Amino acid sequence: MQLAVHFPDFTLPGGSASIPTVLAATARAAEAAGVTTFTLMDHWFQMEAHAPASDPMLEGYTSLGFLAGQTERMQLGLLVTGVTYRPPGFLAKIVATLDVLSGGRAMLGIGAAWYEKEHRALGVPFPPITERFTRLEESLQVVRQMWSDNDGPYQGRHYQLLETLCSPRPIQVPHPPILIGGGGEKKTLALVAKYADATNLFDLGPDQVAHKLDVLRGHCDAIGRDYATIEKTVISGIDPRNDYDGFLALLERYAKLGITKVWTSALAPDPVGYVSAVAGELVPRLAELPDGSR
Repeated sequence: MQLAVHFPDFTLPGGSASIPTVLAATARAAEAAGVTTFTLMDHWFQMEAHAPASDPMLEGYTSLGFLAGQTERMQLGLLVTGVTYRPPGFLAKIVATLDVLSGGRAMLGIGAAWYEKEHRALGVPFPPITERFTRLEESLQVVRQMWSDNDGPYQGRHYQLLETLCSPRPIQVPHPPILIGGGGEKKTLALVAKYADATNLFDLGPDQVAHKLDVLRGHCDAIGRDYATIEKTVISGIDPRNDYDGFLALLERYAKLGITKVWTSALAPDPVGYVSAVAGELVPRLAELPDGSR
């Protein structure tokens, strides 16, 4: 199993001036310790469930471009891009640019978006959930076409593109991996089966995660998709430092379900210290977990 690191909190000692130094140092520490993926949030305001909306938050793709110049090996992405935040043609171009400049390390994490407050505050349309899922499917179709040999038009209900030209194309072939976040059983996991290279589920416990994976398998069977071709991942809200052995025991159960990557969050006020300690402890032990992929 691989370890991924998520960086969700820019409220750091030293204020805004310290953000670039700490963010870069955290990413470099993660890479040095064997972390395989480093992600940021795609929000304009801090999430109110975590901290006040007025707390610092950076724009995601600008920040990933910065991190591409600070690292050499780790996969970089947002966990996850909200479908409402950027037209899909622009999104495909942005991720292709990141892939080229990072030497083929970009990942597109995407979901249906949910944070209504930041949309209303900044004047961005926030359509009903049904429309957001329709837009999500069309966006997935657009980015896949943009990253293919097909430069022709795209005609959807919500998006119409006269050309789907993307030059330079991404370095990764056939395209940067697409990860869809969320565990909605009727829509989200059906889109994973149809379009995605990876799924990211919340750490709901082994029984609930097993159920979500069974639902995903059913969607794959319904369309003739090989379930084994989808990477299964989870994001955990547990601080492993409180009980490394207990956390590893939980992840061993996940590994038996086929989970191959787990995210942990680099916690303020010392994300560098957090990553150095947690990755140093977990990366070698995770590598020893049995591969239960199925």
